Amino acid sequence: MMRAFSDESGRDWIATAREEATPRHFGRWYLLLYPADRPDAELPLPEVRWQTRATAERTVATMSTFELLRRLRMALARRPRASGAA
Repeated sequence: MMRAFSDESGRDWIATAREEATPRHFGRWYLLLYPADRPDAELPLPEVRWQTRATAERTVATMSTFELLRRLRMALARRPRASGAA
């Protein structure tokens, strides 16, 4: 379940969902973004959560590019500068 999109500068990104290892039964899946050429440079968005894998897959697949870019800007703005990510 991955969705590719490009930012304003033409860089390719991947949007996906990851399951959190937690005993909770709700909100286990969260949004994760990373550059297509650097899968190790993950940008998690734990505030965007889903109950099930099916819901996460459907939502990621249908998110608009505008929404993905908005979420990407939020994630980039809060990442630590020293990390070298993205």
